[in-house]
Amino acid sequence: MLSRSSFTSLVVGVFAVYVAHTCWVMYGIVRTRPCPAGGAGCVWPYLARRPKLQLSVYTTTRSNIGAESNVDLVLNVEDFDIESKFERTVNVSVPKKTRNNGTLYAYIFLHHAGILPWHDSKQVHIVSPLTTYMVPKPEEINLLTGESTTQQIEAEKQTSALDEPVSHWRSRLTLNVMVEDFVFDGSSLPADVHRYMKMVQLGKTVHYLPILFIDQLSNRVKDLMVINRSTTELPLTVSYDKISLGKLRFWIHMQDAVYSLQQFGFSEKDADEVKGIFVDTNLYFLALTFFVAAFHLLFDFLAFKNDISFWKKKRSMIGMSTKAVLWRCFSTVVIFLFLLDEQTSLLVLIPAGIGAVIELWKVKKALKMTIKWQGLRPKIQFGTYNDSEKKTEEYDTQAMKYLSYLLYPLCIGGAGYSLLNVKYKSWYSWLINSFVNGVYAFGFLFMLPQLFVNYKMKSVAHLPWKAFTYKAFNTFIDDIFAFIITMPTSHRLACFRDDVVFLVYLYQRWLYPVDKSRVNEYGESYEEKPKKKAHRE
Repeated sequence: MLSRSSFTSLVVGVFAVYVAHTCWVMYGIVRTRPCPAGGAGCVWPYLARRPKLQLSVYTTTRSNIGAESNVDLVLNVEDFDIESKFERTVNVSVPKKTRNNGTLYAYIFLHHAGILPWHDSKQVHIVSPLTTYMVPKPEEINLLTGESTTQQIEAEKQTSALDEPVSHWRSRLTLNVMVEDFVFDGSSLPADVHRYMKMVQLGKTVHYLPILFIDQLSNRVKDLMVINRSTTELPLTVSYDKISLGKLRFWIHMQDAVYSLQQFGFSEKDADEVKGIFVDTNLYFLALTFFVAAFHLLFDFLAFKNDISFWKKKRSMIGMSTKAVLWRCFSTVVIFLFLLDEQTSLLVLIPAGIGAVIELWKVKKALKMTIKWQGLRPKIQFGTYNDSEKKTEEYDTQAMKYLSYLLYPLCIGGAGYSLLNVKYKSWYSWLINSFVNGVYAFGFLFMLPQLFVNYKMKSVAHLPWKAFTYKAFNTFIDDIFAFIITMPTSHRLACFRDDVVFLVYLYQRWLYPVDKSRVNEYGESYEEKPKKKAHRE
């Protein structure tokens, strides 16, 4: 059986191999091998001939069209310059079929100027749905006055079930054309780009027509609009920008990954959380985000492993603040319920749920709870504290007494202010939001009882310093994420407030040094190593 140090080394080794393999794969994506000079089987870019092009965008309720009937032209860009970016907003007529919870498609054609796309053999086109189905967000009201967020509520919206998906309008359409004059090797065409390529034979050489791409990652939930039966026109913002081959291949892989998540049951909102990582940051920040996230995952695992190991061996609460353990449990459960009420992505919800279960287990250990079953009825028993533990509990209670003078008025005042000025879906939603705002704004105050206990006992030997160290690394990583990733302001401030508390912990560790080879005043060593069994001859 592997020892703990060997297991940790194995995990770190696997992590290093994973990072190296990912870097190699990413390098292969952004650096495509060109066709060797003078080599046979090369595929040349048609754009190198500098043809005069035109961009046309049509809408239709059918996913396949064979002629120009039953289509509406919504945008026509003559003398289309592939090097110049633009953004235009047009009004699109919404057919009756689409208004009745139907679908509308956009057909984007890139063809020779002056020729209709149906008559141009060298046109390229791509199809994109302009609608998607999603459960509408529940309406928020002022709980005291009953005033709704919107002044006028449609009757059909009142009668529709909140859990029934309805058609939403994608108000943005982002187009890209790969502009590099890159010569591909016909014998080893990248599979990701190949499905977007259309080849033509010109003389003795094979050319690929312009590669037209729709950036689906830019379709965010915040840009969606509910389609109702009274809507006859909706705005559509069409934006264009050129794209390099490396970024195109990378974007294709990211879109495929998001599509795979949706196939596994992730909703539009769940996928939107992943899209935000790629769209809201530039490519360099994205690379930094990957490495930061990878190390965050490693430190999360190591902190989890050491924290569980520490509490599993814990037999005494000497020097440990029970109130701090109870508060961590309460705050973790409240945050989990808040994320559940906000219908947060499963990517965030599942780890939060696991963390809540672990904190409940810690409370059971801290209170020395035992659960005995008498038939179907559970009986909970609490253990007794010795004199040293009772002394710790006195310091803990004293710290909470001073803390309550500041904490309770702040929390009650914040809850009252939000009730008067903020709209919520229900009283339960207000209660959970009030609790979670208290956790984010004043939660760090509940870390202070442990600092007070350390000060009174002049010792930090009782703390799980390995787990603390890994959590500290994650705290500093969270500081980087606070600048890179879009998040609520309260959560961003919560990242920085943890830094201050941890620096105080470090100061106390310096102030009350620990001799690892010495048994401390509580009859415990700093790190008890398991005794090895004597070897039999």
